[in-house]
Amino acid sequence: MGRVSTTAFGDFLRFFRLRTLMTQEDLAKRTGVSVRAISDMERGRALTPQRRTVELLVDGLGLNSEEAADFIARSRSKRQATAHPAVPAARSGDDQRDSPRPTTPTTTTAAAVPGTACPLPPMLIELTGREAEQAALDGFVRDSEASSVLQVAVVHGPPGGGKTALAVDAGYRLGRRFRDGCLFLDLRGLGDRPLTADDAVHRLLRGFGVNDRQIPTNAEDKLSLYHSLLRDRTVLLVLDNALNEAQVRPLIGTSPGSMVLITSRSTLTGLDVRHRLTLDLLRLDRAVALLRAVAGERRLASEPEAAGRVAALCGGVPLALLIAGNRLASRPQWTVSHFADQLEDERRRLSVLTAGDLQVRSAFELSYQNLSPATAMTFRRLALIQGSDTGVEHAAVLTGQPEHVAEQALDELADASLLGLGRAPGRYTRHDLLHVFALERLELDEDPAVLAEVRDRVRHWLLAVATKAAQYFDHDRGPSHDGLDGPDPVRDRKSADRWLGLEQEHVQAALRSAAELGEHEEVLALAQAMHWYSDLRGTGELWREVFRLGADAARELGDVRAEAEQLNYLSWALFSLCSELQEALAVHKSAAAKALESGDLVTQGWSAYYGAAILWRLGEPEGYNANIRRCVELFERTNYETGLYLGLVLLGTYLQRQGQYDEAIAVHQRCVAHHRAKTPTPGADELLAMTLTKLAETLTAAGAPARSLGLLDEAESLFRKHSAVLAVSRVQRLRGIALLRLGRWQEAEEQLQHGLDASRAIEDKIESLAWLAELADEREDAALAREHRVRALAECAGFNTPMVRSMAAKIATSLGVSLPA
Repeated sequence: MGRVSTTAFGDFLRFFRLRTLMTQEDLAKRTGVSVRAISDMERGRALTPQRRTVELLVDGLGLNSEEAADFIARSRSKRQATAHPAVPAARSGDDQRDSPRPTTPTTTTAAAVPGTACPLPPMLIELTGREAEQAALDGFVRDSEASSVLQVAVVHGPPGGGKTALAVDAGYRLGRRFRDGCLFLDLRGLGDRPLTADDAVHRLLRGFGVNDRQIPTNAEDKLSLYHSLLRDRTVLLVLDNALNEAQVRPLIGTSPGSMVLITSRSTLTGLDVRHRLTLDLLRLDRAVALLRAVAGERRLASEPEAAGRVAALCGGVPLALLIAGNRLASRPQWTVSHFADQLEDERRRLSVLTAGDLQVRSAFELSYQNLSPATAMTFRRLALIQGSDTGVEHAAVLTGQPEHVAEQALDELADASLLGLGRAPGRYTRHDLLHVFALERLELDEDPAVLAEVRDRVRHWLLAVATKAAQYFDHDRGPSHDGLDGPDPVRDRKSADRWLGLEQEHVQAALRSAAELGEHEEVLALAQAMHWYSDLRGTGELWREVFRLGADAARELGDVRAEAEQLNYLSWALFSLCSELQEALAVHKSAAAKALESGDLVTQGWSAYYGAAILWRLGEPEGYNANIRRCVELFERTNYETGLYLGLVLLGTYLQRQGQYDEAIAVHQRCVAHHRAKTPTPGADELLAMTLTKLAETLTAAGAPARSLGLLDEAESLFRKHSAVLAVSRVQRLRGIALLRLGRWQEAEEQLQHGLDASRAIEDKIESLAWLAELADEREDAALAREHRVRALAECAGFNTPMVRSMAAKIATSLGVSLPA
């Protein structure tokens, strides 16, 4: 049996405090630990309590030896989980040509090098935060040692990403493992005069110890001699800063046991190589470690929050971090906060990231200047995108180019490491500093009037596609088949769901802009289309904003019915997803008043529907009953079937909770029969699945859990068919309860845990934990039961609703603690 291992240290601190009937102030007086510190620990804001603090809490809480050991262990595990990874005692930190030189270079012992023409560069700073990449290169070398052919590895990544530093570090660490040592050659791929293959061969021959006079003048003879000497040697050959495949392909020969390590901003996809290593940006903790290594431990220790800001604003780019660290080191009179404030200004950030003749901007410009005009325009205009990634259609609208041309430009930018590949196929990402650089180029290279037209075109396209996509989920109207002014990525419900998920950030930003510009018709059309889609995807904060903007747009247009409609949806988002019941009730009252003013009976029915749900969660069953019966009556009068049968589901739920099981079952069976008679569509399937779960829930409550299992299986199959993940989690929780009632404990635990993991509503999480605790009681596992209840009680904190208060009181009683009044 798997135990829950994620219960927070702070949850147990709160539990033990409540058990002893102490307030936070009481515990502070008893231990000497501040009230603020205790509060932060209980809420999970203080992740690393000091050992002495924990010992004081153990004494103050009066824990026995077993409880104390568990309590201390939980505090330690949290510290270990959040600790920074160790910084290896390796060398070099970023591309050497872009890196500042310290006053005293690090002393190293170079690998044996046959000649003097191709030595490794000196080490400038310890390599930081690249443990995984170092391990990967170690593995590549092991492969080469056991191979009968020459091994080739390509390290690629964005400008300033530390490719040279990693390669030089590999040369010093791993060169000794090759009989004839390590040769290093800067191919100057992005310089004014990149090395030709002939020049490179000449230098490598000198590296092999061949005298200039012995090197053939004929290019073919020279290359033949190089390949001959390479074949007889076992070396690590580092070819740094390669421009393209043509520059390095002649330098790759045959040499069993040798390895060629190539670094490039280009992915060099045309090369047939055994190993590829993408150098990603540094995570924040590792970025801070690199900044600390350059600026000094003491300098950053006094301002850890500001140090984190500086690291974050450097975007995880090692070159930027090195320059930032050197600026801090050379300006001891500055505070770290002052420097962070300078970086906050996006328009000045790249200028601030300058140390002597080293600039982050210069590193980016080298890559930008090598782009074709069309690809450079794509790079610039991607700066207009406010989200974290983009796709082909979006880029086509930005540039006004056909999709295949836009895709080619995106691929070229990805090959040049000016874009990254997103997690989904066809998606591209860019780091923050490159975004800032693109904004600079946009201002320098584009006509402001043209950019205004581009912004308008993209905004209108995003809203139009989003509106069409959301309509595929509408139970009443269905999708529009009107043509779009631009690419149409939405062909069916599946593609609509995918597009909306990928473009959510961009659509949300476009909606805000449209609202600010007074484009009320487009704002309202989008908000109206999102009604049914919002049941399946998105967060409370997203839908709070969408429907609030929709209500504002309807008000500006003087459309009272649409304003009531949008306020209805807003009240739903507030109570169902945000747990803001009082605000939801106030919005509901406004919606009901506007619905009456409009005279539209369907809108009035929806107001009653949402009002019923809010009042139930506020602990007012009579108000719930009155609203739901009015909802059913209004939908019957208007012959609005979708609303009627949703209303009947709420009525059945009310009857069940009143203990009127036979009546509740009859209502739910009527709804199931209605939906079974409908032609199968995605929307009809979801409504049928929802009514099946309600019927199953009522049967379990009525003492017939075995009858519910088949209904739940059918419901889960329908929900999974249409990727309704949250609905599946509810089915799993209900199945777990039925299995628990049937004594099938192992299956019950699995289902309840699955339901808990995917829940988003706070009541669902609390209920799942409460049932898991009851299951643990049945199995006589008191420790696990307590752990579940402690977690459930922690979930209750901060949600002051009658339903949650009632659940918290029951849980507290089971734990033997008293809740504060």
